[in-house]
Amino acid sequence: MEADGQKPQLSCEEVGDIAPQDSSSAQPEVDGAVSNGGDSESEKELVEFKIIWNKNKYDVKLPLDSTGASLKQKIHTLTGLPPAMQKVMFKGLLPEDKTLREIKVTNGAKVMVVGSTINDVLAVTTPKETIQQEVKEEENKKEPLCRQKQHRKVLDKGKPEDVMPSLKGVQERLPTTPISGMYNKSGGKVRLTFKLEQDQLWIGTKERTEKIPMGSIKNVLSEPIEEHDDYHMMAFQLGPTEASYYWVYWVPAQYVDAIKDTVLGKWQYF
Repeated sequence: MEADGQKPQLSCEEVGDIAPQDSSSAQPEVDGAVSNGGDSESEKELVEFKIIWNKNKYDVKLPLDSTGASLKQKIHTLTGLPPAMQKVMFKGLLPEDKTLREIKVTNGAKVMVVGSTINDVLAVTTPKETIQQEVKEEENKKEPLCRQKQHRKVLDKGKPEDVMPSLKGVQERLPTTPISGMYNKSGGKVRLTFKLEQDQLWIGTKERTEKIPMGSIKNVLSEPIEEHDDYHMMAFQLGPTEASYYWVYWVPAQYVDAIKDTVLGKWQYF
């Protein structure tokens, strides 16, 4: 008989039968620990780094097994910069077929991107391409400008006595005083004054001074004068056709590039 208030005693065989059940019941806890460890490994597969483009910084998190091509697509989403126009650099140029793991991108890394959007490219290059095409067409003429009859009659007068000194092979900024001592197409004296604060070109003759907004000048042509290549003949296109060219002769060579850059809108530092 069992004493009151006491639990029944188990035999050794019964204890042996229960022990494996206790061991089995602990097994799910072990499996759970392994599963948690797997989640930790998954987190390590992501890498956080910065994309730097056009002075802007973007925080990016991608799987380490993402390729360079995938990264370019991500950059496109963030910046609008098409992949074909991206130059991505991390320890050199980023290969599209390699993974972030293979090129050793780590947390906190900085990936540099160089490139312009399509709109930026069109805004900058379209006017320049138009100007270059016009210049190319002019240069492709068989006969040099200075040999054409309309220019020869002015050049045959010879170099003006009061022409400004020239410097061949040198580029100088625009002078603070007018460029004077030159001829126009009719053979009269002409001077050029660049009013930068008003964004105007003043073309002065004995009779009058024309004040022309630089933004209205479509193009500027120039060509060295034969046997006097330290001086140029130069034309300002004031209208839509060649008939609108205003020709100036005996322009000192050192000012030619500065005149073109100023009139066509390139910034000059003074």
